[in-house]
Amino acid sequence: MVKVKTSIEEIEQYRPGETVEETAHRVELDVSEIIKLASNENVLGPSPAAVQAIISGVDRVNTYPTVDAIHLRSEILSHLGEGFLIENIVCGNGSDGVIEALVHLFIEDGDEAIIPIPTFSFYELVVRMHGGRPVFLTRDSEFGFSSDEIISKVTDRTKLVFIASPNNPTGNSIDEQTLRDLLESLDAMIILDEAYIEFSSKPSLNRLVLEYDNLAVIHTFSKAYGLAGMRVGYGVIPGWLFPYYTRATPPFAVNTLAEAAAIAALRDEKHLERTKKMVEDGKKFLTTEIPFKVYPGDANFVLVDTSPLTSREVTEALKPMGIIVRDCAGFRGMGDSFIRITIGRREDNRRVVEALRKIKNRVI
Repeated sequence: MVKVKTSIEEIEQYRPGETVEETAHRVELDVSEIIKLASNENVLGPSPAAVQAIISGVDRVNTYPTVDAIHLRSEILSHLGEGFLIENIVCGNGSDGVIEALVHLFIEDGDEAIIPIPTFSFYELVVRMHGGRPVFLTRDSEFGFSSDEIISKVTDRTKLVFIASPNNPTGNSIDEQTLRDLLESLDAMIILDEAYIEFSSKPSLNRLVLEYDNLAVIHTFSKAYGLAGMRVGYGVIPGWLFPYYTRATPPFAVNTLAEAAAIAALRDEKHLERTKKMVEDGKKFLTTEIPFKVYPGDANFVLVDTSPLTSREVTEALKPMGIIVRDCAGFRGMGDSFIRITIGRREDNRRVVEALRKIKNRVI
């Protein structure tokens, strides 16, 4: 048997949350009785225009899509504002695909990537996949960090710094001055993951790409745009990096239907506004009514400290009630008393609050 790379052997496989079907079977409920608020998906679904674009595009799937998603990139360009060029935009098979291409570009065996934790586990996985070494920085009690703390972790092998803003699963964001301090201090590429930026009151920091040549800002259509199943994302990168990026990623990375759906989703601003309003209202309700400590955040979820109960106790107690939320114990550096709840419809949010009140009352 041919031996696989050591770096691959050592990777712990990414484990998504339990599916609705798995939970229904385990707790003996019908699928229709269960609400899944664990994966930060848009519970309103995609724009109807995006759905129609998928349907209309089905008869073209016998031919290859554009090699570099040029139609989608052009649409994104029209939304970015002045100063950007088409070479500042790249697309991929989900934002994960864009991130992996960037890691492939910069990480060689033994190179390092700084990752403030807790955060999205894919960063660690993809760095290890390419033979790199993740260097972890533990966030403070409010899940923040300073530029000095990042800089203290830098060595001559540091090639990348990952910053999710808003961060998953904590929901907090980096401020612009801290990011500028890092960009000006580091001889490393900073990957700023703005997967949840549409839900934030703070603006995207895309424009800093025009000022700094060591910043890439990542976006996804999986969250606010409701296209998680289509797997399409994009990056805003400095122009010098574009010709290298095209060498590091497979051609035809964005399929025909995903490209058509993403274009239609970008154009349907009313659906996006409905989604944002639902999240804003739901977040206010959950933050006020959940009977545990809720952390303020800028994303489409809330982080809840379930102390004195463990996150496992709470997530397992919710499942027989037909509610799936995310147990955050699997996030490196998170601890065992945090759950993440995706903002749902009004009736979903009420159901969650009532269930959590019942659970807490059992231990009082």
